[in-house]
Formats: sequence, C-alpha cells, structure tokens
Amino acid sequence: MDIHHGEPCVNGTRIPVSMIVGSAADGMTFDEILDAYPQLKKESIQAALAYAADIVRHDVFLPLAG
Repeated sequence: MDIHHGEPCVNGTRIPVSMIVGSAADGMTFDEILDAYPQLKKESIQAALAYAADIVRHDVFLPLAG
C-alpha cells in the first residue's frame, strides 16, 4: 500500500483503500469495482480487503462514552 494525503492507497494509484472497502460494503462486485476503477486489478481489491482486515485485527478499539 502507498500513502496519499495520509490515507493508504493501492500501490501506483491514488485510489484509497477505504474507497475499495466501502464499494465492496455497498454491495459492488469485484467486476463492478474494476469497471469503476480500470487501473485496478483483482489482486488490488483483494489486497485492499486484506489490509483492512489486518488493521481491524491489530487496532485497539475503545468504547465511546455517550
């Protein structure tokens, strides 16, 4: 992953990991994501999802007081 404006992005692009993960969460298929971002490859999407999963596994989450 590269960093662009403080956000992790797919290597060689300015496409943030959050955009890919958000697109998948919104129900877009890999093919739809690839159509929307033709500079990506299937492996790029898989890497973005793996990166996001790794972050969730290793970050410490604290409950918000409310």
